[in-house]
Amino acid sequence: RTPHAHQARFLPRGLVATTDMGYDTVRLWSVTADGLRHRQDVVLPRGSGPRHTVWHPSGHLYVVTELSHEVCALAPVIPVLVVEDAAHAADLARALVKGGLPALEVTLRTPAALDAIRAMKQVDGAVVGAGTVTNQEDLAAVIEAGAEFVVSPGLTEPLARAAGRERIPFLPGIANAGDIMRGLDLGLDHFKFFPAEASGGLPALKALAAPFHQCRFCPTGGIGLNNAAEWLAFEPVLCVGGSWVAPRGEPDSVKIEAMAREAAGL
Repeated sequence: RTPHAHQARFLPRGLVATTDMGYDTVRLWSVTADGLRHRQDVVLPRGSGPRHTVWHPSGHLYVVTELSHEVCALAPVIPVLVVEDAAHAADLARALVKGGLPALEVTLRTPAALDAIRAMKQVDGAVVGAGTVTNQEDLAAVIEAGAEFVVSPGLTEPLARAAGRERIPFLPGIANAGDIMRGLDLGLDHFKFFPAEASGGLPALKALAAPFHQCRFCPTGGIGLNNAAEWLAFEPVLCVGGSWVAPRGEPDSVKIEAMAREAAGL
């Protein structure tokens, strides 16, 4: 089916592909300035597993772009935000985006979170997502508020399948090999390693990543300016999540922009 509005900003001009959960079918689209046009569906061989390229019957090779990958690749740090007053949300987003951090994770840890997502969506250049999404009700609420990607502290099949139906980039939390294998079975290969430091830190992720070469990670939890560069130097890590760039309370835009610029340079 036609990709949702929250996907459009990630689609390049030309020919792109989207997938159903489980990567059973690839749907090819023509993307032009006038919009999207469905071209053809391609059924993949059973048991072929997750992949990022697929042969079209015409003999051409097309790349299947993971939307989660696109979000993670926007900047080395995704700010993890706890917004207590939605009136501060737009100023906070402007400072972070101006400093070079466009992907913003607004956690569902306060009553103001959904209104904060709506406010941040009005900021030019901001790619606003929702964190601490733990069930399908949360997912529906953040999509209604305008979230463009979703982050969860864990991985459950109902939530993963619901995110797949909505075609929204989904980054579930994992902490062990069983979590990763369950995610792969659901057609996922981009994960949030959480809580990163409490789960054994970088040595633990290196051990976990070794058997799962196809996976990419966004470690979150206990990561700050002092250790972010070490995490980012590990190839399977696309970005890190961190709250240090946006302390709680009324935002000091000048200070936050400076911290964001420093983080964006990692």
